[in-house]
Amino acid sequence: MKKHQIRIVGGAYRRTPISVPDGDHLRPTPDRVRETLFNWLAHFWNGTFAGRRVLDLFAGTGALGFEAASRGVGTVQLVEQAPAALAGLWAVQARLKAPAIHIHAGDACAFLRAQPAPSYDLVMLDPPFGAGWLPRLQPLLDRAALPGSLLYLESEAALDALPQEWEVLRRGRAGQVHYGLIRFAATQKNMNNGCLEST
Repeated sequence: MKKHQIRIVGGAYRRTPISVPDGDHLRPTPDRVRETLFNWLAHFWNGTFAGRRVLDLFAGTGALGFEAASRGVGTVQLVEQAPAALAGLWAVQARLKAPAIHIHAGDACAFLRAQPAPSYDLVMLDPPFGAGWLPRLQPLLDRAALPGSLLYLESEAALDALPQEWEVLRRGRAGQVHYGLIRFAATQKNMNNGCLEST
């Protein structure tokens, strides 16, 4: 059986194939949605991707992060802990020899807690659906995201129950997936215990 593949849709690495490991735990962002996202970013960043720092907290296949590197951002930090997905990320990184790409093998929450200071212009959040990730991540995001930076979010639900400080700039839907670009504002700092498992 032919292995499932997606492709980078724009920029320097356009048409580079990315293999999708078997299993239902990965939901690569569709080509059309990635194209839409990067059109939005080009608008809000005035067409300037150079020097931007991007964090993809649930990298999976790396489709979003590799797309960002292809468009010329300065740094792309991919965070992933599933072994099969990590193997795929390292394979694509080796093929592209992309200096902007950095891969961290580990948990998204632990990565956020370890950040010494906010430094990212864009944080991409495409976590597993149905696991309540956003409320757990929210108190930690200001450790990584610069004030006024952008968040890209994919969710199984409409983007209605977001923190009131967050401004939804653009939104769309592809099948059962809701996605949007959000202007980040730090929320209350009295909740730095995010990502605790619910009981």
